Amino acid sequence: MFKSFMKCGVGAQSSLLRSILMFIILIIAIILTDSQSLYAMPLHTANVRAIPAFARKYGLPCSACHTAWPELNNFGQTFRDNGYQLNNDHDSPIFQDPGYFPITFRITPQWHRESVNNQSIDSIPGDATSPQINGRSTQHGFDLSGFDMWATGTLYKNISFSILPSADSSGSFHFENAFIRFDNLKGSRWLNLRLGKFELDNMISEKRFLFLSGEGGSYQSYHFVPAGEASNAFGLGDNQIGMELAGHSVNSYTRYSVAVLGSNDGNSGYASSTALPAGRSYDTYLTFSQAFQVGKLGLQRFGGYAYIGQRPTIALTQGGVAIPGAGYGNKPFYRVGFSGDWNFGKLEVLPFLLHGYENVYLGSNIPANGTLPVGAAAPTWNSGFVETHLHLSPQFVFTNRVELIRMSRQADPTTPLNNGNIEAYSVGYRWYPIMFSRAGIAFHNEYSIVKTQGSVVGPSPQPTTWSNSLMAGFDFAF
Repeated sequence: MFKSFMKCGVGAQSSLLRSILMFIILIIAIILTDSQSLYAMPLHTANVRAIPAFARKYGLPCSACHTAWPELNNFGQTFRDNGYQLNNDHDSPIFQDPGYFPITFRITPQWHRESVNNQSIDSIPGDATSPQINGRSTQHGFDLSGFDMWATGTLYKNISFSILPSADSSGSFHFENAFIRFDNLKGSRWLNLRLGKFELDNMISEKRFLFLSGEGGSYQSYHFVPAGEASNAFGLGDNQIGMELAGHSVNSYTRYSVAVLGSNDGNSGYASSTALPAGRSYDTYLTFSQAFQVGKLGLQRFGGYAYIGQRPTIALTQGGVAIPGAGYGNKPFYRVGFSGDWNFGKLEVLPFLLHGYENVYLGSNIPANGTLPVGAAAPTWNSGFVETHLHLSPQFVFTNRVELIRMSRQADPTTPLNNGNIEAYSVGYRWYPIMFSRAGIAFHNEYSIVKTQGSVVGPSPQPTTWSNSLMAGFDFAF
C-alpha cells in the first residue's frame, strides 16, 4: 500500500543528448499529427506517489513525480502509464547507477487513539450474564502500521512488473500486488496489457492517498455495502486479480482502461493450487478520463467509471462444508459514477460520486433458489466525498475530506431508510522534513470521525454510532 518516489536524470554525453533530441523531435511529430494539443510528459502540481527506487535510478527530485508523496502528479502518472519508462538509456533493467537500490521499504511508527460509542458491553465487567448496556470503548497507545516492501521496474523494453509483499503489524505477509505488464503493443501507447493482482484504475487512488488513521485511512464509499448484507464483500479500492487492457495519450491527458477480474475481491487461491475463493464468474471494470489545462489554475481532470460484477448465492458443499470457488446462482451488482482531480493554484480538489446497486437476492442474503420475503427489493444508495489538499509548499500539505453515504432503497421495506447511512470527516497535515532520492519522511497528523446510523445492535433501537481516530506518526520510505 505504499508507493514510489522518482528521480530522473539525463547524462551529459553527446550520444545521450542526440538520443534526447531525437526523442523530442519524435514527440513534436506526434503532437503535430494528434487531434489534440498534447505535451510530452508535462509536469503539473497534482499529487503523486512514487518509490525512492525510481528516484535513485533516474536521478530526478521527488517533486518531478509527486506533489506530496505517495500521490502522483501528471508526470508521475505518465511515467507509470508508460510502463515505468522515460524512453532513455536508464530504462534498461541492466542499467545500474552505483547508488541504485531497486527495492523500497515503507512503514509508519505512530501513536494513535481509537474511540467508539454505543457499543454493547456487560453492565458488570466480566459477567456474561449481566444485562447489556450502551457504552464507549476507547484505546490509545504506540503502534506500528503495516509494512510494505515494493519492487517495480522493467524486465525488458516495454515489459514492466511490480511486486509488493505487504505485512500487517503482526508480521503476517500477503501480496498486495504482483503483476506483469506488456506496454506499447504493436507500437501503440493505446494498447497496454496487464496480468496479475493490481490496483484498479481509480482516478482517486486509495493506495496513494494522504490519510492513514483507523477511521480515515480508507474511503467509506469504496467499501460500503448495505447494513446486514453478507453476500458481497467488495471494495472498489481493493487490489483485484485479473487482466487489464489500458491506453493513454502521449501525456496521459486522455486515458482508458478495461479490466476483466475474478469475482473474489482480490483474494488468491486457498491451500490447493487449484482452489479459487470464487470461481465460475467474472467482473468488469471500465474507466475513462480526460484532462486539460486551464490557464494558470493548472491541470483539470474529469472521469467516469463502472464496475459490473456478480457474486454466487448458493454454495456447493461436500459433507455440509462449502467447496471454495464452486458457488453458483450468481446475482449482479454494480457501482457507477464520476470523479475529478481539479487544481486551483496550491489547492487540489478531489470530488467523487457513486451510485450503488445490489441484486435483491444479494441484499436479502437469500440464495437464488430460495424464496424472497414479501416486499423485498434491490437495495440502492448514493455516496460521495470531496477531498482537498492545500499545498503550502512542496514539504507541507493540509488535508481535509467530507464524505456522505445515503441509502435510497432498503432490501427489507420494514428497515428504516436511513439505516446504514454514513457521514465521515477527516482533517490533518503532512510535513516532509526529508524528501530526496534516497529516502523520504513525512510527519503525519490526522483526526477522523465517522457517524454511522443503525450499525450497532444495542438496548436502544437503531442507535447512532460515532467512532473517531486521532493519529500522529512518522511515515517513512527508503
